[in-house]
Amino acid sequence: MPLQITATQAAWFLPFVLPICIWVIWTDLSSMRISNAANLALVGVFLTIGLIALPLQDYPWRLLNLVIVLLIGILANAGGLMGAGDSKFIAAAAPFIDPGDLVPLFIIFSVNLLACLATHWLVKKSALRQLAPNWVSWTRAGKFPMGFALGSTMVIYLGLGTIYGQ
Repeated sequence: MPLQITATQAAWFLPFVLPICIWVIWTDLSSMRISNAANLALVGVFLTIGLIALPLQDYPWRLLNLVIVLLIGILANAGGLMGAGDSKFIAAAAPFIDPGDLVPLFIIFSVNLLACLATHWLVKKSALRQLAPNWVSWTRAGKFPMGFALGSTMVIYLGLGTIYGQ
């Protein structure tokens, strides 16, 4: 699966994005929240590392993606389609995605979402649940910690970008 993001861009972003995504995954699984601090940290990484990793002419357009996706996320949240933290995380992640990679990204997200749903359900129903018995995501009926799928999708995309990027 060739990606439009360059391997160099993905390699610049991945080490900084990975710990933030782990933080997002952990907090959403444990407390069903994605903190504003995590989302701001992700934006901060883009604002700094993006200046190094991207061609200067691409940088403002990627920032515009953040604004557009944030506005769409606000509407989706207002319509009850997703949580506010999820909307803000997607917006904060948007500038990292090469616009030419939307189709591969949606494929990665779709497959990963199914894997995350299955993993969460299996762990919830097994003795493994006792490793984190107080996680809110085990008992929040009808809710799924989307930060699990969103954060891991971001890591998978950038990881694949380091291998299959241009």
